[in-house]
Amino acid sequence: MLIMNVILRFAFLSALAATTVCAQTSPPVSRVDTVTDAYFGIKVADPYRWLENENSPEVIAWNAAQNKYARAYLDSRPQRPRIREQLTKLVKEASPSWQEVSATESRLFAIYNDPQFQQPLLVALNLDADPRSKQIVLDPNKLDPTGHTTIDWYVPSHDGQLVAVSLSKNGSEDGTLHVFDMQGKQVDAEIPRVQYPTAGGSVAWAADNKHFWYTRYPDNPSSKDDAHFYLQAYLHEIGRAWQQDPLALSTQDGVPRIGEIFLDTRYAHDVALASVQLGDGGQWSHWLLGLDGKRTKIDGFDDGIVAITVAADKTLYLVSRTQAPRYKILKLDAGEPDFRKASLFVAEDKAAIIVKDDGPRAPTLANGRVYVSYVNGGPGEIRAFDLQGQPQGALPLPPIAAFSNVEEMPNGDLLMLVSSYLRPGYYVRWNARAGRAEETQLATTSPAKFDDAEVVSAFAISKDGTRVPVHIVRKRGLKLAGNNPTLLYGYGGYGVNIEPHFVGPQTRLWLDAGGVYAEANIRGGSEYGESWHEQGSLTKKQNVFDDFAAAARYLIDAKYTDHERLALRGGSNGGLLMGAMITQHPELARAVVSSVGIYDMLRVELDPNGTFNTTEFGSVKNPEQFKALYAYSPYHHVVKNTAYPAVLMMTGANDGRVNPMQSRKFTAALQAATFSQRPILLRISGSSGHGRGTALDERIEQGADMLAFLFDQLNVGSN
Repeated sequence: MLIMNVILRFAFLSALAATTVCAQTSPPVSRVDTVTDAYFGIKVADPYRWLENENSPEVIAWNAAQNKYARAYLDSRPQRPRIREQLTKLVKEASPSWQEVSATESRLFAIYNDPQFQQPLLVALNLDADPRSKQIVLDPNKLDPTGHTTIDWYVPSHDGQLVAVSLSKNGSEDGTLHVFDMQGKQVDAEIPRVQYPTAGGSVAWAADNKHFWYTRYPDNPSSKDDAHFYLQAYLHEIGRAWQQDPLALSTQDGVPRIGEIFLDTRYAHDVALASVQLGDGGQWSHWLLGLDGKRTKIDGFDDGIVAITVAADKTLYLVSRTQAPRYKILKLDAGEPDFRKASLFVAEDKAAIIVKDDGPRAPTLANGRVYVSYVNGGPGEIRAFDLQGQPQGALPLPPIAAFSNVEEMPNGDLLMLVSSYLRPGYYVRWNARAGRAEETQLATTSPAKFDDAEVVSAFAISKDGTRVPVHIVRKRGLKLAGNNPTLLYGYGGYGVNIEPHFVGPQTRLWLDAGGVYAEANIRGGSEYGESWHEQGSLTKKQNVFDDFAAAARYLIDAKYTDHERLALRGGSNGGLLMGAMITQHPELARAVVSSVGIYDMLRVELDPNGTFNTTEFGSVKNPEQFKALYAYSPYHHVVKNTAYPAVLMMTGANDGRVNPMQSRKFTAALQAATFSQRPILLRISGSSGHGRGTALDERIEQGADMLAFLFDQLNVGSN
């Protein structure tokens, strides 16, 4: 349904009018109360330290004043009502989507996201993946009619009769574990503290479907500061008080304070693989946990093994980066205790093996084959190998797409989610015996159609000569005259691949208003393997910012846009990227949208999750790392009387991953320093956190605010 043409006919204000409105309404005054710290003899001023105290009445009042100022601007944009109306229509008229599918012996489970509800549901399906067989197992909307309770994650038992679910409220990701049967009845006592943003949480069922291994944070931490550290694994039996659960893996076994534990019993049900990550930087150690309490260490953090699959016969398939920055796979025979005796199974290739999603991403086993996911600059593919490591070819799947959630079915087929820029996600069944891929009915349809659009792949040249992939979504036949409103997105961290994904209703609105949408696969991710990640982490983080700036300049040089029609967007680690663009290149873009970002790099590690981030960013306790952090820390490079771009900062009050004080301090500094008369806005959501678990209506409001801000600042639709 081409309903976006209404936007093009809408009367927009000019950029001058927007500037006038902002000049008439000044932002709240943020008092300066400078605290000075010393790092290795260097004195560093912090004028807004007082904004770190979220419980202070003054900070609470400051938050309210900022929200009022932001709302006065956003609600007065004449575009916003129409944008919100059309965005709501596009979102809520889409069909339900299927995500995070899990296969068991008897049925499939899935997260069912129906746009008529505030939160996704947990459902079960027959093994033929027929949506008509859908059975609701858990509906958070009935548990909490406010829409503020969400499913963090779920894990079904192998027989498909029970399911363990972590639930949390208000986007906090502070989860409590529940066990439900197929009728949605809770069959066991709740287990607290199983999930938090610092180290996450995990569950893996044993073969008897009565025991499961799970993670839990300390019951009685030695101090309040340790409450979300020292994650440990326990073994639980249904019906036993969780307080009596024996430890399965703990600090006594070498799990560090910032250890993140991921548990897996996909193929070998009577032994759990515990993958332990050292913070967020990509160093792993692996253990095998038995029902009898036996624990066997496979490797250490310095051994280069980043993911493991344990076959039913206990053969290990190990993904290694040792002398292979794009990764290779080793095979270790069952019962062999020394991983160093593993043989080469799949050699390193020009494309990189994907090793990380929300947790470690290891090879999938099905029907006598080993399936491995690859990425090459963003788009991916899946290749099959026999049990001797001989290649059996790539699966015939669409180009410029990503493939995830790869599940073995009981009959040996594979089920996988296909994601691409111009089509909503859908699941494909790979029939290895017939050698063909078949689309299932687990597919999403959307009124946001992109039949008139195309994806163009290009490369920008970074400061040091590195070729940086840029994927561009545009209308076919677009004229490149340097005047198209263009939105560029980036992330660049933690080895996260920015893979093709459905660009959805917001981008449909953007394209119909003459816009162009682009994503840059900058360093810090793993689009080309571990070296791509390492070149954008720790003391080399500046490469990330240089890559993104190069992508922006490419869009200008290629005549997609100009400085006055360019906008930048990023969140979380991508919020740090936005902060660097604002302070290092204030002239580069007209507007910036930065969500739940990190801006004070010298104080971030004082927060619980910030400590986990030191393996990615570095620590101020290390002189070389401090030097690098201080060199780019956005908060410390705000300069008085600078013409900064218009900025929309967005944060959630319940964010356990990035402290909202980061957004408060950076906003205060920018508002005091800019003389461009362009707005610096801070939007604070009281019912959300880092993003996961945010109610649907709030997500729509956030999208409407972002588009109204960008349309106004980039003068969209006035030509």
